[in-house]
Amino acid sequence: MTQQTSYPPVPQQSAQPPRNGLGTAGFVLGLVGLVFSPIPFIGVVAWPLVILGLIFSAVGLSRVGKGIATNKGLSIAGIVASVIGLAVCIVWVVVFNQAVNEIKEEVSRVAKVDYEVSGDAANVEILYGEVLDPKTETTPALPWTKQVENQGVYKGGTLTATADENGGTVTCKITVDGEVVSTNTATGPYATASCVGT
Repeated sequence: MTQQTSYPPVPQQSAQPPRNGLGTAGFVLGLVGLVFSPIPFIGVVAWPLVILGLIFSAVGLSRVGKGIATNKGLSIAGIVASVIGLAVCIVWVVVFNQAVNEIKEEVSRVAKVDYEVSGDAANVEILYGEVLDPKTETTPALPWTKQVENQGVYKGGTLTATADENGGTVTCKITVDGEVVSTNTATGPYATASCVGT
């Protein structure tokens, strides 16, 4: 009689679960892009991250639909994070462009500016005009006024009135489009009153 050796049953190998590396990568990229997107200037980095995150997550979701990948939830989360991050990036671009246009309009706008110097000082030296292109005059007696048109960031420009060695009181005033934006008074020998208009 032959003795048979019994071997333990061979365990069946469980099927390897399909993976979804693209979906996971898309989620990570979308999440990082979403975190960076609301930060001014640094948010520029978010653009490629959310776009790649959206693409990878969509491909991952497609692979789940074909049955060759799992973790559908992670792919959907990646799509959602990427879409929100992309929306935030687009909002920043719109806001930034609007701000740039407003600044350009304001810089190119021409304003009516009135420069006035009053007081009892004589032989007052006056420096007035746009900040980068001021003009100089000397007036023997006050009051002194000048109306000009300015443009640029500082529409009101600058106005400085300086008394001579005999002193006295000088007061400068800048009015832009009918609104007083700066005024100052100084008294004494070589008294200097300075105004800077916005």
